[in-house]
Amino acid sequence: MLQLSRLTAIVDDDAARRAGWDVVDLARAFLDGGATFIQLRAKQRSGAWLLDVAERIITIAKPSGASVVINDRSDVAGLSGAAGVHVGQDDLAPAAVRRLLAADRIVGLSTHSLAQIDAAVRQPIDYVAVGPVFGTASKNTGYDAVGLALVREAVARARPHGLSVVAIGGVTLEQSADVLRAGASSVAVISDLLVTGDPRARVRQYLDKLNQIDGL
Repeated sequence: MLQLSRLTAIVDDDAARRAGWDVVDLARAFLDGGATFIQLRAKQRSGAWLLDVAERIITIAKPSGASVVINDRSDVAGLSGAAGVHVGQDDLAPAAVRRLLAADRIVGLSTHSLAQIDAAVRQPIDYVAVGPVFGTASKNTGYDAVGLALVREAVARARPHGLSVVAIGGVTLEQSADVLRAGASSVAVISDLLVTGDPRARVRQYLDKLNQIDGL
């Protein structure tokens, strides 16, 4: 089973711009705060822009050994040398992604229902993402909040297949421990890492809290 950081820090271009951050500077702040697993997400940008930014973030992540995965764009993940890719239900199927990326690259897949989870565990992936757990304004998934019950069910169905579970959607610092106690390996966070205006310190708060949880 893939060993994930308990925090997946998402560098989202739209959220970064709303908060007045350049995405590379935001990634650097997350890394300075101790983040070791970063997802780069930029729905509205060109492939050329995303490749340039991905390569810059991967370069600054290397000294700490942090992993960077790219949202949606398997081609950019391969060209940039990213640790892997995170795809959604409407992106390339994981089997197709595996044809583009080296065998040791990470592939994650978003799910929003039991049916999607059951389909996901039969795919050539490393982790299942489930959400939105609490609902979110950061991204329009088109799905209602699924709650911790679906997180628990995802864990029950994914773990026998050797898959980790990442929970995303509306997770705050206050709720994050409950999400891990529901069985998730990692919480993926966008907006709440920006809410204080000091993302470096916010990442440290998350890691301090999540890494103190015993028995997981």
